[in-house]
Amino acid sequence: MAPMAGPRTQTRTQTRTQARTHTRAMARTLSVALAIFALDQATKVWVIYVLDLPQRLSIPVVPPYLTFQMAWNRGVNFGLFAGGGDAGRWILVALAVGISVALLIWVRRARGWLVPVATGAIVGGAIGNALDRVTWGAVADFLNMSCCGIVNPFSFNVADIAIFAGAAGLILFTGGGPDAAGPQKAT
Repeated sequence: MAPMAGPRTQTRTQTRTQARTHTRAMARTLSVALAIFALDQATKVWVIYVLDLPQRLSIPVVPPYLTFQMAWNRGVNFGLFAGGGDAGRWILVALAVGISVALLIWVRRARGWLVPVATGAIVGGAIGNALDRVTWGAVADFLNMSCCGIVNPFSFNVADIAIFAGAAGLILFTGGGPDAAGPQKAT
């Protein structure tokens, strides 16, 4: 008859299981972050260098619903806090990197796939916009959507969409359900 597993064996098994969970969560998060970052940067290169949007300023795509409209955003959403000058630029870069690092540390505890995907979207978008600030001094926004006689004066980009969708995902999926981040509850 085989000896029964003692507390030490159970602890090792739990540790291995937790390590695999952490690794899977981090792999999912980083994969999504890399995909979002690559898509964001590719679209910006395309509109800036191929379509020459900074010179053309506006290209109707599906008027009036979708227009490529160039905007250099030195602030945050809707240009808020744009008056910070060069110091403000670097503060926003540091803030984006700091929040991304904090999210990567936090998401390691996530179970399931929804929270890592949402977190990856935020991290990929934040790093994409941070790179814009480092490279161009401002975030390259170019998507403009209007509808139903309402003209939207603001532009946004793929990173902004990812950050918004990721934040919405975290709000929806971290409420204690089966895919919520954090330690598992004892049953």
